[in-house]
Amino acid sequence: MAPELSWLLPLTLLLVLASVAGWLAGPGLVQRWRRARVRRQPFPPAWRAVLRERMPAFAQLPPDIQVRLKKHAQVLLAEVPFIGCGGLVVDDEVRVLVAVQASLLLLGRGDGGFGGLTRVLVYPGAFVVDRTLPQPDGTLREERQVLAGESWQQGQVVLSWNDVLDGAAEPEDGRNVVIHEFAHRLDQSQGGANGAPWLPGAGRRRQWARVFSAEFEALQRRLAAGESGLIDAYAATNAAEFFAVTSELFFERPEALAQAHPALHEQLRGFYGVDPRLWRAVTPLLRRPANA
Repeated sequence: MAPELSWLLPLTLLLVLASVAGWLAGPGLVQRWRRARVRRQPFPPAWRAVLRERMPAFAQLPPDIQVRLKKHAQVLLAEVPFIGCGGLVVDDEVRVLVAVQASLLLLGRGDGGFGGLTRVLVYPGAFVVDRTLPQPDGTLREERQVLAGESWQQGQVVLSWNDVLDGAAEPEDGRNVVIHEFAHRLDQSQGGANGAPWLPGAGRRRQWARVFSAEFEALQRRLAAGESGLIDAYAATNAAEFFAVTSELFFERPEALAQAHPALHEQLRGFYGVDPRLWRAVTPLLRRPANA
């Protein structure tokens, strides 16, 4: 080998190893770098104005929670397209109000985002879908449903703008379509929605299954006996809806959920990695003024 070429082999090997390492890291490394760059950008003043006008409870959150929400929302808005349907024009008001509410679910979950989310579709109001539903006798029946939101396994979240506005304006009624549908999205990140989103560790998954199964069956028994309670009857539809409905309560009525269903609250607290009761302990969330 010529002496002047002897240095080429180590250099070539280093380049090959660097290429292999970059390939193994894959899009995750690039994605983390891009997200970090987005988070370093300031939150636009026009977006802050949207929150002041449409989500007054945001200003009552602890300052560190506000900052984290805005950073998560910036990443979501940078990565996911928002598409207007039924004549709705998607502007910053639509995008910011959805993204900030959805980001509540990400506060304690690191940098993972909503796995598999491809786009958010927003209608002016409730939208109609046609479904073919199996019947107990084995036949199929066509049914038309009017919905405020939906999360599709293919990666789309569909929302009613009117219901998005209602959820932002009233933070303590236990109903929030954005939280509901993005909870479904987390449930779907590893497959179909089944009320058992992925958790690390077999022990945690067994504990989740035990608590949620017991709570789900208890709800069905209460409804069969004609009894009402904190958890809405819609949660008894199936395990996936039970998880989404109780997620709404976890973020909007955490004290009531912890008092009435402590084991359920504890599981949700572990999954979401936050305790919204602490936010209210610092500065209680305020309802939107009636004349606002």
